[in-house]
Amino acid sequence: MKDYKAYFIIPAPPEQVYLALTTAETIRLWTGDEVVMVAQPGTEFSLWDGAIVGKNLSFEPGRKIEQQWYFGEQEEPSIVTIKLHEHKHGTSMEVRQSNIPDEEYDNIVDGWRTEYAASLIDFYAD
Repeated sequence: MKDYKAYFIIPAPPEQVYLALTTAETIRLWTGDEVVMVAQPGTEFSLWDGAIVGKNLSFEPGRKIEQQWYFGEQEEPSIVTIKLHEHKHGTSMEVRQSNIPDEEYDNIVDGWRTEYAASLIDFYAD
């Protein structure tokens, strides 16, 4: 199991980025795919037509999202924490993901960079 941490600058205020990460209609706009999301702890979610699935753990509006991402049968849950910090160019999005299965690590890191963060940045850059 591996852990991942990164920062991405999103050209929008933290409140807007938070809504883009927690509102199904807005997620559909920046991903272009089907999504299931309700910003309530204990609810399950699905992003990118089911490529990412898990359970929402906690929310701090405008500041923090914590989720468990599913990777089939694994002893330790993979926890994703997204923290949003004000930045002079919008929002610094801090991403931490723990307990990523070794065989999934490169794919997950690439996905954070080239899909998740890149799509969100492009959405606000237009």
